[in-house]
Amino acid sequence: MARKTHRKHSGGTARTQLARTREKRGDARPSFTVAIVGRPNVGKSTLFNRLIGRREAIVHDRPGVTRDRREAIGSLGGLTFTVIDTAGLEDVDVETLEGRMRRQTEKAIADADVALFLLDARAGITPLDEHFADLLRRSRTPILLVANKTEGKGSESALYDAFRLGLGEALPISAEHGQGLDGLYVALVPFAPPEDLEAIEDDEEEEAEPAPLAEGEEPPPGPVRPLQLAIIGRPNTGKSTLINRLVGEDRVLTGPEAGITRDAIHIDWTYKFPDGSTREIRLVDTAGVRRRVKITDAVEKLSVGDTFEAIRLAEVVVLVVDSEAPLDNQELTLARFVAEEGRALVIAVNKWDAVKEKRSILQMVEDRLATSLAQVRGIPIVTLSAKTGQRVDSLMDAVFAVHATWNKHISTNPLNRWLAAATRAHPPPLSIHKQRIKLRYMTQAKTRPPTFVIFSTRAADLPDAYMRYLTNGIRDTFDLDGVPIRIHLRKPKNPFEDD
Repeated sequence: MARKTHRKHSGGTARTQLARTREKRGDARPSFTVAIVGRPNVGKSTLFNRLIGRREAIVHDRPGVTRDRREAIGSLGGLTFTVIDTAGLEDVDVETLEGRMRRQTEKAIADADVALFLLDARAGITPLDEHFADLLRRSRTPILLVANKTEGKGSESALYDAFRLGLGEALPISAEHGQGLDGLYVALVPFAPPEDLEAIEDDEEEEAEPAPLAEGEEPPPGPVRPLQLAIIGRPNTGKSTLINRLVGEDRVLTGPEAGITRDAIHIDWTYKFPDGSTREIRLVDTAGVRRRVKITDAVEKLSVGDTFEAIRLAEVVVLVVDSEAPLDNQELTLARFVAEEGRALVIAVNKWDAVKEKRSILQMVEDRLATSLAQVRGIPIVTLSAKTGQRVDSLMDAVFAVHATWNKHISTNPLNRWLAAATRAHPPPLSIHKQRIKLRYMTQAKTRPPTFVIFSTRAADLPDAYMRYLTNGIRDTFDLDGVPIRIHLRKPKNPFEDD
């Protein structure tokens, strides 16, 4: 049966049969890679967002917003691939920030199976386009010429003019409006492995139903999801340096300039334990967060918004602080936000190799946490040097330990035995109506973070001080140090009340 090549393409909006098949067998990584390159402000991040089906890369009219290369899983029609967003190509000195950005882009081109060289059809062919077209023609990576912003009038001349770049015919698209993606799909098909093309089915064909389970048969376990680990902190505390140290390569931009990172960069990483086992981790490098009153730039506001979104989606958050000035008010505000969101938190005190008064600095960090985050006792503190690699392995030990605590489930019987002992040792106070408050029953409602429900008469009258007593008792008895604990009080249902 002939395979269809003309399909409707919305660019990352539909879950393909191939994507579902990969998910079932635990193979989340697509089999070919597409890099998007071009000079600044031609719409690379807009096309990236279109292909992955969501707004992940920051898009702004200002040139040069994207600095690091960003990877995500994209789809177009039936094709599924890794797509890389890159910084704008500029002809600059290699030792400058822009030069380091260009090296990241060149690495993305070298790693890709095909690169999309994006042009701005409204602006026409510029000398910078010609300069980089000359460089790309020498690359071993196949190059597809793509003319963006062709939705308006006057783009035809740019399409004809693009032939002089020596990269063939330019594919006309509009990344913002999703136009022209059919042609891009056809151009990408030759780069997909044959097994991927065989797995693509017609949209009308239904997915086969799985075979029914026999009586007493357990369903097969699904793939283990990667641990979501976000690295946060103020600007210039060494977050990106720590990321590079963890993954073992210069994956994200670093340098003496503050505020280099703008986008929240997601990196899929496999951590290897000493015994040879592995754990999939999704690292997120985030933009540094300054005090809100100091944030006036529009791009910085978008970057900070991405950082807070990364915290909400994380399982464990590492707050990187500078050992020369650890845990200032802004960092404590970040730590409180992590706790309020119910995420597990680890404090990484960086640049420890340069500290002389180590004991006093560590005591200062512990005192500030005890004062400002008393509701989350026992937060792990790891002293390290991202630059030298000192104690970086200890950081991952703390991450896995606090993640296990964050996922901990306690059976109902031990909880109720503890509740009975706690209320005997310190009975609840009288309600505002001078009646005794009774805590009847307790259970754990969920994990991530540990969340408990206590059924109580006059639950609304239980004071905050007694709630803190219960929280601390649960934390001490069941070893729940370092993670947020949530307790909800509910009134038992009266069987004689009408529904």
